[in-house]
This record gives sequence, C-alpha cells and structure tokens, in this order.
Amino acid sequence: MTKLDHVAQEALALSAEDKVKLAEELLASLDSPEQREIDAAWAAEAERRIAEYEAGRSKAVNADEVFRELRKRGT
Repeated sequence: MTKLDHVAQEALALSAEDKVKLAEELLASLDSPEQREIDAAWAAEAERRIAEYEAGRSKAVNADEVFRELRKRGT
C-alpha cells in the first residue's frame, strides 16, 4: 500500500465534518499566496457589507431587480 493509499483510507474513515475540513485545507493548500490574499480581501469585504446591512446603512436589492436594471443599461 502506498502512502497515498494509506492517507486516503484514513481520510475516508473520518466523519463527514472532518472530511469537509480536510478537503478545505487540501484545496486551500493549492492556492498561491496571492490567491490567499485575494480570498482574505473578499472575506473582509463580505463581512463589511454584512455589518453595513445589519446596521441599517445599506439595503438588500432583489437579484431580479438588479439584472433588470443591468439589462436596461445594456451592460
């Protein structure tokens, strides 16, 4: 049995939650440092937008309305 086979067998025995965590870690390990920076920036932006919404400083807009407006603009 190869090392990869052994690791795979061990991974398959994990709980579903631990498999998800492992998969996320493996996928993240493939990202370049630049991609990790980009992901962190997007996460921070998402958190900022959620905080703005929850504080009542921004409003949600229905996606259909957004796309309708974009079509009107020809974008």
